[in-house]
Amino acid sequence: MSPDLDCASSCPFAVAREEALSFPVGQIHRVATEGEEVDETKRNMLKLLAVAGIVGVGIGGGVAGALQYAQPPTIGISSYPRVQLLDVSGQPLTVDSAMKNYSSNSAQCFTFAYPLLNEPNFFLNLYPAVDHALNGIGPAGGPQTIVAFSAICQHLGCPAPAIAYYPPGTCPNTPGGKSVYIHCSCHGSTYDPTNGASNLTGPAVLPLPQVVLEPDANGNIFAVGITPSSPPVNGHINTLQGGYGVASTSQVNSQPPVILCNFPQ
Repeated sequence: MSPDLDCASSCPFAVAREEALSFPVGQIHRVATEGEEVDETKRNMLKLLAVAGIVGVGIGGGVAGALQYAQPPTIGISSYPRVQLLDVSGQPLTVDSAMKNYSSNSAQCFTFAYPLLNEPNFFLNLYPAVDHALNGIGPAGGPQTIVAFSAICQHLGCPAPAIAYYPPGTCPNTPGGKSVYIHCSCHGSTYDPTNGASNLTGPAVLPLPQVVLEPDANGNIFAVGITPSSPPVNGHINTLQGGYGVASTSQVNSQPPVILCNFPQ
């Protein structure tokens, strides 16, 4: 470099050869222009905070995503479907066939799933033990004694056949003097199917949810909903959530009940 171009200390963009560097080699350093002071400590702190913020956002998003996938989505259906009931033989269940093949004297436990696959319900015809109108269905001009109630106890959720319909004469003593009742052998809760499955004995304090049955013009029986006054099925936030919905048909199944006359005093 020629002498007239050598500006050791007068050039603003050069460091004089006789001056030592005041910062470590390898550190990015901004040289202040004339009359300007640069606070490198503050600048480096801001850089660190910016990097920490970016890392924090990334970690937070990752944790949120992990929590989202760690908790499975609630399964269920959005509304009550119209489901045709089938007999134990797989044939369409009609009002006429229900009056002929089912009665209050049956010792079998008849259940069908509705509205979810893990929600069994009793299918009952309470005639001839009951000959007055219930909140059910029946032949035109005849007793409306065909009803359906949840087959899951409202105490701790014991399902059928531990909870079962008891026909007349099943036990020597009867709860509330009722000739027919639904009784849970797990802890003794008993329900009155002639009065909306209301409680006869505890420890359950809620009635069994009642399924709304509806016949079509040909007498075929359909499950179409749950009565508005019914509580949720035990173990479910509501009767529509907590399992997969049934198909367009639901078949009645038969099994021997568990009989135990352990009525609480």
